[in-house]
Amino acid sequence: MSKKPIIGITIGDVAGVGPEVTAKVLAHKEVYEICKPLVIGDSKIMKKACEITGVPLTIHSLKQPSEAKFEYGTMDVLDLDNIDMSRFEYGKVSAMVGKAAGDYIIKAVDLALARQIDAIVTCPINKEALQAGGYKYNGHTEFLADLTHTKNYAMLLVNGTFRVAHVSTHCSLREACDRVKKPRVLTVIRLLYNTLRQLKIESPRIGVAGLNPHAGEHGLFGDEEIKEITPAIEEARKEGIQVVGPLPPDTIFTHLRGRVFDGVVAMYHDQGHIPSKVLGFVVDPETGEWIDMKGVNVTIGLPIIRVSVEHGTAYDKAGKGIANPNSLREAIQVAVELAGGGTG
Repeated sequence: MSKKPIIGITIGDVAGVGPEVTAKVLAHKEVYEICKPLVIGDSKIMKKACEITGVPLTIHSLKQPSEAKFEYGTMDVLDLDNIDMSRFEYGKVSAMVGKAAGDYIIKAVDLALARQIDAIVTCPINKEALQAGGYKYNGHTEFLADLTHTKNYAMLLVNGTFRVAHVSTHCSLREACDRVKKPRVLTVIRLLYNTLRQLKIESPRIGVAGLNPHAGEHGLFGDEEIKEITPAIEEARKEGIQVVGPLPPDTIFTHLRGRVFDGVVAMYHDQGHIPSKVLGFVVDPETGEWIDMKGVNVTIGLPIIRVSVEHGTAYDKAGKGIANPNSLREAIQVAVELAGGGTG
């Protein structure tokens, strides 16, 4: 990497843990050794987050990325100044907080499209608050696709070498089955292939899951594999992509974990999310509580780089300084890998 990329970090729903994990992560010198972090949010909120978490960072409020210092010990905050602290409460859904979260996303996308930052890393948002704030989206992915006028995109979960792209995500299971069509499956194979190449994997090996038990068992349990998935795989092979499938969903992820594949295409949300989260969630064996969460979420197919933490707003932990920052730290690392050399 010839230059450190500028990574724009949106602090998400400020009534949640986004500001606190951001403060904790930027207290690590190692982050500044690989990138130039620029927080996109509200300086007042970030000052409070530093106080709650006890991290000794100086807030540098700015209006343009060119004003950033990018020095360890100083948090550069592109300040949208859109939170009224007299009305602010941790752990509460509010239109003010939802609108602010949407404003941060829009600003980050504008900067990324203008090539003033090299990638976006997003902290979690609350869908109810976002919509109450006037942004009628079900989440980051749809919002980002709309802002960038992107038609073909997909969700990719990454936990080290465990990478899973999805044909569909936030829809009913019935609709997810209906969305398994050759053009969409082929599109996701291509998007995953291109992303793996971006991660410097020269000849990516991709596995494709079936939709039905046993991948349909030659039509005994459904014919989507025969009519839709296999033709997409064959077309991808003609394009020179190393792709195998459709494989039974209950075994394909063991092959991914064993490094037979560099990535897998899952047919729907839970098919890909369940194995990813079983591997990514670390549980205290005595209390049964989550003590860590590994893995990040990448939106592939956009004209910009976007990586997100793989956890929610955690309203129950907000304002207490106890949230685990590891997923955000991983998200920054993946964003840096995808960005390569930056503008900074």
